[in-house]
Amino acid sequence: MNTLLFRRAAVAVSAAAVLPLTLTACSSDDSSKDSAAGSTPSSSAPASPSADDSATMNEPFGPACSSVPKEGAGSFDGMAKDPVATAASNNEELSTLVAAVKQAGLVDTLNNAENITVFAPTNDAFAKIPKADLDALLANKAELTKVLTYHVVGEKLTPRQLEKGSFDTLEKSKLTTAGSGTEYTVNDSSKVVCGNVPTANATVYIVDTVLMPPK
Repeated sequence: MNTLLFRRAAVAVSAAAVLPLTLTACSSDDSSKDSAAGSTPSSSAPASPSADDSATMNEPFGPACSSVPKEGAGSFDGMAKDPVATAASNNEELSTLVAAVKQAGLVDTLNNAENITVFAPTNDAFAKIPKADLDALLANKAELTKVLTYHVVGEKLTPRQLEKGSFDTLEKSKLTTAGSGTEYTVNDSSKVVCGNVPTANATVYIVDTVLMPPK
């Protein structure tokens, strides 16, 4: 009889010792599941800028950029070392602009300016002007100077500033810009075909249409 009571007591003690361990293990499992369930990332976390947006803010962009040489004075690295008029003279697509700048006597003005933005028309942009009108413009230094200085803003403009901008030019009239990403227009008509090009003293946005100041 005493032996039986002793065995029952031993079993009861063993059960009492095991039960808390079992409950602890169960509680641990449940809390792990709850923790895992609660670890879902919050949808309210702010999205980081895309790689394309970041690149646009810091690098040249646009379809015409692909024609820029990879090396030499006319490359992006080469242009970044020279002041803007000199840098433009190393780009074959800007030869008409360079000739016009020389004709107007603006080479030193542009090269010696600090922190400017130049909207630089391509050769094809000048070709849109009827030949007789272009010849007359090139022969009129005062009018040519007026047109060329209308393409220059007295501060360096970032792509983000072009999204909805209005800027005073060296000609004293305003030009407007609009767009986003890698697509921008100037005065609602001239498209930026290669933008955010650095030179030693300017940021250049190459455009496909010559800008005409208001009369």
